[in-house]
Amino acid sequence: MKKLLSTLVILLLLFFGCKSKFGVVEDLSNESFTLVNQKNETVKFPDLFKGKVAVVGYIFTNCPDICPLTTNNLRLIQKEINEQKIKNIEFVAISFDPEVDTPEVLKEYAELRNIDESNFTFLTGEKETIETLMKRIGIFAIPNDTTMINEKEIIFYVHTDRISLFDEQGKIRKNYPGSTINIEEITNDIIDLAE
Repeated sequence: MKKLLSTLVILLLLFFGCKSKFGVVEDLSNESFTLVNQKNETVKFPDLFKGKVAVVGYIFTNCPDICPLTTNNLRLIQKEINEQKIKNIEFVAISFDPEVDTPEVLKEYAELRNIDESNFTFLTGEKETIETLMKRIGIFAIPNDTTMINEKEIIFYVHTDRISLFDEQGKIRKNYPGSTINIEEITNDIIDLAE
């Protein structure tokens, strides 16, 4: 009987061990934000990836430096995960500049960067919803400078540089620097969390 109990305890530790190495940074599992994807479809965040591990970046398409690097890193992580044939992983990029980043703009942004949209979603939404979501997860985007492009005012932001790893329930388990992320580290973390 003791041997059976010991074996059961070891199995439970092995089963829950990998996921327990990740604390909960932020719990969005009981929240729902109505957003719009690059196909102009209304979705609920984080419900859209419930049951899957999600890698989420925060961007704006007029960003000259950090966001292109973050987007490319998401693409590289996606490529690695897809090559390893790891299932149930979603990639998400949320714009914090919804007045500029319409679904059409996000679709074009994805195409310009050769993003495989099979498991990669770009999101935008109503300004108030985006602001509430960004505040909730600790992403700061402060208007810093403006310029005129094609007779349109473009705002540049000083902003948080982050990629978040969400578990299957909608809880943030770990944050990484988006533009300088270690691809191998997050890939290993995704694999551990997905087990």
